[in-house]
Amino acid sequence: MRPGARSRGFTLVELLVAIAAMGLMALLSWRGLDGMVRAQEQTRARGDQLLTLQTALAQWSADLDALQPLPHAMPLDWDGQVLRLTRRGSALVDEGAIVVAWTRRNVQGQDLWLRWQSPPLRTRAQWQQAWLQAATWARNPGEAERRGEVALFPLAGWRVYYYRGDAWTNPMSSGDTPADSAVAASALIPDGVRLQIELPPGQALAGQITRDWINPRKGGGKT
Repeated sequence: MRPGARSRGFTLVELLVAIAAMGLMALLSWRGLDGMVRAQEQTRARGDQLLTLQTALAQWSADLDALQPLPHAMPLDWDGQVLRLTRRGSALVDEGAIVVAWTRRNVQGQDLWLRWQSPPLRTRAQWQQAWLQAATWARNPGEAERRGEVALFPLAGWRVYYYRGDAWTNPMSSGDTPADSAVAASALIPDGVRLQIELPPGQALAGQITRDWINPRKGGGKT
């Protein structure tokens, strides 16, 4: 070291520049991590909603696959608000028929797609009571009706069409009447059922989804 030379440290300006640079790097790193966390949350939310949607649509198809034409009973009915159907039970042992209903109803300020199911039914009187109870549940349910419901997911709107005479038609204009025999009841089941649901915006999944079901009794498989 030369005589008279002194060791030189950082000046105040250099220190402030270094602190500013480190702060900028920390801010950029935080934004990167925050973006990764948000992306993971969105992916998880989308995956959860997709799984719920797939499960609900699988149940919809399972209900239609299990349609059970019975004498003096409607196998399927859509009135613009609720779809009611008579189906076989899902247990291995014959437990009788059950009535299932699907509807969209406002629950605590949010429009939801809902499914309702009756207990197993053995008599015509039980079926009639469950059929009427399903209609009541869709519009003005009481505590008893709510016991059989399951809330599925938010729904902005939905429509149902029947495939008959080589065309998709509005079920409410088909003029269906209650069946007098098992054969006539089977005839009331259309060749296909089209479901159109509208998922509300602002969620991981949004927009319109169409699902077609083909009656396996009328030739062909299922979709």
